[in-house]
Amino acid sequence: MATKLVDLVYWRNMRRTGVVFTGLVIGLASMFQLSAITVLSHICLGVMCVTFPLRLYYKLLELLRWNPGLHPFQSHLDYDSSLTDKDTVMLVEEVVLLIAFAVTEIKRLLFIDSMIESIKFVLLLYLLTYVGLLTNGLTLVITAVIAIFSFPLLYKKQQVRIRRMVRVIKAFVKRIKNMFLSVYNLVRPSAAPAPKPAPAAAAAAKQKTKSK
Repeated sequence: MATKLVDLVYWRNMRRTGVVFTGLVIGLASMFQLSAITVLSHICLGVMCVTFPLRLYYKLLELLRWNPGLHPFQSHLDYDSSLTDKDTVMLVEEVVLLIAFAVTEIKRLLFIDSMIESIKFVLLLYLLTYVGLLTNGLTLVITAVIAIFSFPLLYKKQQVRIRRMVRVIKAFVKRIKNMFLSVYNLVRPSAAPAPKPAPAAAAAAKQKTKSK
């Protein structure tokens, strides 16, 4: 399953990836005007508008003895897409682990287990409120699909240039960080000097040392 997803994302089979990518984008864009059930029904009807006439055509050829009874979609019917017991157990375990991890992290953030992490979470939620005003979840899903099918191929073709840009950005961030640290060290109040011992106490300590 993971290998097939990687093949789709990296466009190793141009025809298959093009069909999947176009279908996803068109289907998601259609949900702006129609419900998910309506979109799914129309997609299935569109597929059957192609498969049903072809099946009738091959059946007619079989009745006329021009076709030895071949099914036009036999390869798709023979393809085994079912999960074995082991695969099903592994998939369920992964899903349960992801859900448990998400619940644990959200609980830890909501009930302030770490002050810094909770502050970051609050800032993220605050930014998401503005994102929600500007766009909706469906637009974000479409953007994510386009990014998933675009960025890996772009990185593969422009790998050297992107790595060079990342190094430049890291160096710039490090320089800014060092500048802020130097400014903070200059502004930070210096530690108070340790109090000097009183002369009488110093003399008493010296006398005690001599007597020893």
